[in-house]
Amino acid sequence: MSGHSKWKNIMHKKEKTDAQKAKVFTKVGKEIAVAVKEGGSDPASNTKLRDLITKAKSLNVPNDNIDRIIKKASSNDAADYEVIYYEGYGPSGIAVMVEATTDNRNRTASEVRHYFDKFGGNLGAVGCVGFMFTNKGMIVVDNEDEDIDEDTIMEAALEAGAEDVAAEEGFFEITTDPADLDAVKTALESAGYKINSAEQDKIPSTYSELTDEDDITKMNRLLDALEENEDVTNVWHNWDN
Repeated sequence: MSGHSKWKNIMHKKEKTDAQKAKVFTKVGKEIAVAVKEGGSDPASNTKLRDLITKAKSLNVPNDNIDRIIKKASSNDAADYEVIYYEGYGPSGIAVMVEATTDNRNRTASEVRHYFDKFGGNLGAVGCVGFMFTNKGMIVVDNEDEDIDEDTIMEAALEAGAEDVAAEEGFFEITTDPADLDAVKTALESAGYKINSAEQDKIPSTYSELTDEDDITKMNRLLDALEENEDVTNVWHNWDN
């Protein structure tokens, strides 16, 4: 789930079982609820909500579900979610940042700490690894049919203010300054490109390798445990895998 492979992980989610898909829907729903609370229920004026709706649709969340989440988040009986960040180390000092959206910070903190302890890591203080990550905007453009010319989309993205364009199998990842995310996304949509995802990301300044098989197993299990937790909405790390 590191920055440059994040969308591959999202695509993998779309292929999971119904039970696992339900967790994905729940996580996106929490993010949408927070966005509505912070910026209102109109995606025309709430860019974060608009981007999350795009993300939800790319994960095959039904439109009725999205509308229901937005309506509930706008009501008086909406759950009181808050976004909390945890920082720590995986096996052999791999830097890990966890974003959680929760209505019970004690429960979430206890569960996250348990995962780190169980799989050869340790949860650290706020700021212990955060300095190793840079906030960026990340836009994923669909290229499932492999019919997009790389030079053409690169020119369009850079002219709109993007910093970098990377071609991957079936999609393009476009990196922006966080402040330019919405403007670049809008320009690409206007040019006819299909946006799969547009959101804030954290990119590690350096990557670390794991060579010990036990460490690799534990790191994978740590990431899997975090991924399965319904409160955890994002995980970033600097493992070069």
